[in-house]
Amino acid sequence: MVSVKTSDFDYDLPSSFVAQTPLEPRDSSRLLVLRRDTGALEHAVFRDIGKYLKPGDLLVLNQTRVIHARLFARKLTGGRVELLLLRREDTNTWECIVGGKGLKTGTRLLLDENGPEAEIVGTLDGTRRLVRFARPVELYLPRIGHVPLPPYIHEPLKNPERYQTVYARDPGSAAAPTAGLHFTPRLLDELQSQGVKIAVVTLHIGLDTFAPVTEGNPKKHPIHTEWCELPQETADAIHRTRQSGGRVIAVGTTSVRTIESAAEGRDTISSYIGNTNLFILPGYNFKIVDCMITNFHLPSSTLIMLVSAFAGRERILHAYEVAKLEKYRFYSFGDAMLIT
Repeated sequence: MVSVKTSDFDYDLPSSFVAQTPLEPRDSSRLLVLRRDTGALEHAVFRDIGKYLKPGDLLVLNQTRVIHARLFARKLTGGRVELLLLRREDTNTWECIVGGKGLKTGTRLLLDENGPEAEIVGTLDGTRRLVRFARPVELYLPRIGHVPLPPYIHEPLKNPERYQTVYARDPGSAAAPTAGLHFTPRLLDELQSQGVKIAVVTLHIGLDTFAPVTEGNPKKHPIHTEWCELPQETADAIHRTRQSGGRVIAVGTTSVRTIESAAEGRDTISSYIGNTNLFILPGYNFKIVDCMITNFHLPSSTLIMLVSAFAGRERILHAYEVAKLEKYRFYSFGDAMLIT
């Protein structure tokens, strides 16, 4: 692993570049194409991504679905509480971020709109708590939960489905795999018609994905652990693609992390299910992923480090500066990059 500093991945981004609302239609966002072999950049529109894909290529999509993980409650004494579900520990117990005063172990909570009662049963780092619900809270989320938008999005979302990919299937994420937000059913059909194959993985995204790296040495950063699954059907599709000379194209950093986790420590990729704490920094040897579709990421984040590991830090930071000059939109509802 090469020696890097967190400050190596910093860049200036005025808040005016941060997209607050999604574009309509989804595939009307812009696409910055970066070629790793030459460093050349090309500007396009996402709906034209098929021009850069070939028959036999394989798109790997993360089919996780964002749950309505933001809940409101009150203490028995009347104090207001906000809960953000992060990770289920067992049937009724969740790791949560909590907002409110005096939220110590033993505090009982009443959820709004007749949701199940709950109790704080453990104290974790900072504002994280273990919360046990009287009944499985997932049953109530469609009625009482709210979509947890990233902290840098301040505009209300009129249609919660716009923070889901069109292929979202497996509930479990606290954030969307945003590189996939640009696809429409029609675009996916067109790509398959031209011979591009599609396979799926699942990685349930936690809010730690937005946490900045505060350590000067990023290797000391406590990388977040996330649950993921790469089914045998996808492993088989990857094998066929590589044998036939096609490219494995990961849609989003979450797909990258899942694919590479399934290949970690193995001679070949096979099915994988479980937690991953894979931290991809410059110097990492990518074993499977040939191309990547991704959005523009936060300064000094683990995600900009990952794409820098794939394409080179200097080229990524140069591409970001060009994107700013060309008025691209950044972050979750922003424009996309194709790194080939």
